[in-house]
Amino acid sequence: MLYFARFIIIFLVLVVHNQILAQNYTQQDSIRGTLNKYRSCYDVKFYDLFIMLDDIERSIERSYNIMHVQANTNFDKIQIDLFENMEIMIIEFEDEILNFTKNKNASYIEFPRIIKKEEIISLKIWFGGYPITAKNPPWDGGFTWSEDSNKAWVGVSCQGIGASLWWPCKDHQSDEPDSMRITISVRSPLNAISNGRLRRDTSYWSNYMNSWMNEYEWFVSYPINNYNVTLNVANYSGFGDILIRNKDTLDLSYYVLKKNLSIAKNHFKQVKTIITCLEKYLGSYPFERDGFTLVETPYLGMEHQSCIAYGNNYKNGYNGNTKFIDNLEFDYIILHEAGHEWWGNSITTNDIADMWVHEGFCTYSEALFVECYYGYEKMLSYLKNQRKFIVNDKPIISDYGVNKQGSRDMYFKSALMLHTLRSLVDNDILFFKMLLDINKDFKYRCIDGDELINYIIDYLKIDLKLFFQQYLTQSSLPEFNYKLEVTGKDVVLICNWNAMKGFDMPIKASIGKKEDIWINTSNKIKEIKLGNIDVHDFRIRDDLFLISVKKM
Repeated sequence: MLYFARFIIIFLVLVVHNQILAQNYTQQDSIRGTLNKYRSCYDVKFYDLFIMLDDIERSIERSYNIMHVQANTNFDKIQIDLFENMEIMIIEFEDEILNFTKNKNASYIEFPRIIKKEEIISLKIWFGGYPITAKNPPWDGGFTWSEDSNKAWVGVSCQGIGASLWWPCKDHQSDEPDSMRITISVRSPLNAISNGRLRRDTSYWSNYMNSWMNEYEWFVSYPINNYNVTLNVANYSGFGDILIRNKDTLDLSYYVLKKNLSIAKNHFKQVKTIITCLEKYLGSYPFERDGFTLVETPYLGMEHQSCIAYGNNYKNGYNGNTKFIDNLEFDYIILHEAGHEWWGNSITTNDIADMWVHEGFCTYSEALFVECYYGYEKMLSYLKNQRKFIVNDKPIISDYGVNKQGSRDMYFKSALMLHTLRSLVDNDILFFKMLLDINKDFKYRCIDGDELINYIIDYLKIDLKLFFQQYLTQSSLPEFNYKLEVTGKDVVLICNWNAMKGFDMPIKASIGKKEDIWINTSNKIKEIKLGNIDVHDFRIRDDLFLISVKKM
């Protein structure tokens, strides 16, 4: 009976476990998040996207995407992605119309012949429909439909949810085209701003739309991730500037609502300082040929490559909240989204489970800007202010292959983890050189988080596996437990780590007169003689290390 009861308990536990998994992830999660054989069999080389936007109907009409792809293996069937509320009309290939089947947000295209390995082909996908409206942009993505002076003001944000909510593509973060053309047709007098450089703008009469149309052709000359592709439609005013360096210049472009032209010209002056400081620590702006652009949007912001969405209302801080940035005077959205040009746009993770690479390094870049512009002590204060936003609710790294992000701690906790790493290295020359080399060696690449971690370990020649595991895969911070005992004239520190087994990160403590000592301990309780010090001077340097400190 005991054996039978134990069997029943185990059975019930397994049933509940499987039910939980079933609730968390669906077949569609795997279809979207996994590189199955119908996606891994090809790589995208070039997208040629044409969008006709109807701002009145809030729809995409008579549009197409020409996909140029290279075969990794022989195949006669591939998967592309487009949300089920959108419609694929026809797919053209070598003067034929291809058959395809839909499975909600995925479509499977059948070819009339075997596509051979290394062969490069192109197929033209005609589509249209009513893209979903964003519920809470940019975090809950989709189209944002608004108006300015009775004229349309439209933007799109789709990180996480996916670019396939509005155009057909291979919607997996690991595959970027080498370059891309984006052509957008909108009703006059509206403008359409997108990624890269403007190559052509024309006007024509459309019988289909019964309106004069303005058409804009943009070209992206670098690899670009699908979620970074954007369109911005309004009756914009544009102006430009240049950032002069020692040997070259960077073109700066701004598109704003006409009523905000004067305030934008003054407010955007800080862009030069921000980019200059970021380049100091991260290397040259990675999309030089395409320039740097800010475009005003009806939502807060998004790091669209070379076409950053700006909606911070020309206020410093986070929409005017300067407490969020430790009472400093800069525009948080400009700084944070500009940082993503290096972290996220140039260096991209294969899976959004590793978004800590984008958000953690980008958020730490904010602190580096503060250090550059305001000084080291202000940087420490800035990070201390960020620490109060850490929630320690769940691991930062999520499950792979199901298009799932981890904790929102990917921002501030990851940033302070990198600050902890800098303190652990205790060699700013080496640490900052590593940041420059990461941006050089991984430029324009899609990578796994583990690849970057191994690179850092090899570069610094420090065993950091448990360090990254503790901060990225555990919800709680490493807890440093300690007490001080006075024996005669000497003070003894008794301490240990409450953290993952084997965790033994050295940390610093102040013992007075601006003197710091290193403390080495592990999970096991250790006694360390501190000598003749004043116990009131002893302080763990938790301004340098992201840890929880607890007295025994």
